[in-house]
Amino acid sequence: MTDEWRGWQEAAETALYGDRGFYRRPEGPAGHFRTSVHASGLFAAAVARLLVRTAGELGTSSVDLVDLGAGRGELSAGVLAALPAEGGGGLAVRAYAVELAARPPGLDPRVEWCAEPPHGVRGLLFANEWLDNVPVPVAETDPDGVERYVQVRTADGAERLGGPVSGADARWLRRWWPSAGPGSRAEIGRPRDEAWARAVSTLAGGLAVAVDYCHVREERPPFGTLTGFRAGREVRPVPDGSCDLTSHVALDACAAAGGPAARISTQREALRELGVDGERPPLSLASSDPSGYLRALAGAGEAAELTARGGLGDFGWLTQRVGPLSPWGD
Repeated sequence: MTDEWRGWQEAAETALYGDRGFYRRPEGPAGHFRTSVHASGLFAAAVARLLVRTAGELGTSSVDLVDLGAGRGELSAGVLAALPAEGGGGLAVRAYAVELAARPPGLDPRVEWCAEPPHGVRGLLFANEWLDNVPVPVAETDPDGVERYVQVRTADGAERLGGPVSGADARWLRRWWPSAGPGSRAEIGRPRDEAWARAVSTLAGGLAVAVDYCHVREERPPFGTLTGFRAGREVRPVPDGSCDLTSHVALDACAAAGGPAARISTQREALRELGVDGERPPLSLASSDPSGYLRALAGAGEAAELTARGGLGDFGWLTQRVGPLSPWGD
């Protein structure tokens, strides 16, 4: 780490993924923030159902699962554990966890650990809260209406304006995030578009799904969303390796980059389609099966958290279809 001024993309890349970066820490992401995977096993079970559905649409009994941005492999292991109960007991699954950090001890041996997604796979590529950690440049409109790159100092997170935004970055802003006037800011999502397109290209057939904090062109936040997280708390973003650095994803731009067969929905909608609805069990069950009622009640509470408005339920699900699959809704 140095005290030099750098653009946010370069600074975040080093802070998150450098040799001493945040995502190299032994505690992993779960030590600092809670995703849907950590909130409830219902999430992995829903992904398992999606994997089974994808295998059926591909007409195969052998399918691949690629967990992109795998953290410590929690989702991969959870899906494998859920498969028999979700009707996938006869399904042969090759599971890949894609992460830059070292393989964690005790991970299910059926999960292959790799630094890059494998190519030519057929099945489900699932990226849960991955795109928001793909570093991007930050732009701010100066008093004269010129969009300029924001530079940051590693040691303390201080910022200053750099040169004008130009080239492909300027074209991206014009198309996807036009300036709201002097003082407004934007995260330039072009690196995320490119990262998503590369990820989708690794599939020979199946579904690619990205789940993340998001916004679309009609609802861009005028001052951006860049922030930090440490030990479960939101903190000022400082690119010194001490905290997560994240910003919401322009998911509509990623969808356009990934190909034509795309759909964006909320997590609430997506999980309900996969059988996670948060409805309370009937009170009559408390009399006939008290233990079953308590289990169902606990499950309903977890489902409600995963689908809650103003919370995890508002996450965006970008679903990209690759190859010969049944039409939407079939």
